[in-house]
Amino acid sequence: MLKSDIRKQALKQRDELTELQLSLLNEKLLERFKTLDFSKIKSIHIFLPIAHRKEPDTFLLIDWLQANHPEIEIIVPKADFTTSVMSHYSFKDRADLLHNHYHIPEPQQAKPFIGTPDMVIVPLLAFDNEGYRVGYGKGFYDRFLQNINTQKIGLSFFDAIPKIIDVNLNDVKLDSCITPEKIIDFS
Repeated sequence: MLKSDIRKQALKQRDELTELQLSLLNEKLLERFKTLDFSKIKSIHIFLPIAHRKEPDTFLLIDWLQANHPEIEIIVPKADFTTSVMSHYSFKDRADLLHNHYHIPEPQQAKPFIGTPDMVIVPLLAFDNEGYRVGYGKGFYDRFLQNINTQKIGLSFFDAIPKIIDVNLNDVKLDSCITPEKIIDFS
């Protein structure tokens, strides 16, 4: 399938989830996330969810990390939609977040993060059996991940699709993807 078709199908599939289904899927994602090896992780970059788009609730992951791994620095993005580039900030609490005009929570007073996070939790609409993903189509994460050596882990409510036909040279492959039922390794 082509990315444009996959995007439409994935958005429809997510939109059809009930609040109860969404809650159960988020809990299962958290349970899988807890099984990752955090022993060598000093910093994790985590996207913040767009609630009305029914994205995975990464605040559950953040809350768990803060309670169980306070030594790990949590990094969150802020998007510049004029340049399609993200900047990165240390996350402390939700009080510092405001929604931008796309309803994405973003840090306001947090200190900038300089360096490369050890792990990146990558948003997606769908992913294929080879580890390629489809996002909203702006390329923020592909640009961010292009030249850094870090663990790239997708987060998806749904299983892999067979193949994304129009993968291009700038698409960055995931190392693994967490679904409610399993963690799929692509490395």
